[in-house]
Amino acid sequence: MTVEENLDMGSLKGEARVKREETRAMVYELLPRLKERRKQLAGTLSGGEQQMLAIARGLMSKPRLQMFDEPSLGLAPLLVREVFDKIKRINGEGTTVLIVEQNVKQTLLVANRGYVLETGRITNQGTGQALLMDEHVKTAYLGV
Repeated sequence: MTVEENLDMGSLKGEARVKREETRAMVYELLPRLKERRKQLAGTLSGGEQQMLAIARGLMSKPRLQMFDEPSLGLAPLLVREVFDKIKRINGEGTTVLIVEQNVKQTLLVANRGYVLETGRITNQGTGQALLMDEHVKTAYLGV
């Protein structure tokens, strides 16, 4: 399927279908590379572009909550920053965001609140900034 067809798949029901064109315009403004590639087959996009398309397809459903599972997996460092910048913007525009990610530093830089899980238990929690300063988090997860 093309980029555009993938976006349409994200907006098949209810309000999402009614507001498809409005949401598509917002997605293309947020992720302009996708607009450039809207007729391209999604499977031929780069890894970073495919990640952006996955984010965009989710946004097309007009969610109140968007979850991200390892959004930086396999991406070059420059693309990781770009993906997290987009996630921060999505949150800033009113969508609640839940991120499960091993890139602790990048995640905590954008997080309002964070939870540290160790062997399936929450062992620490706080604001993203507080967790970045926490000595255990620094030692165990940030290599400091």
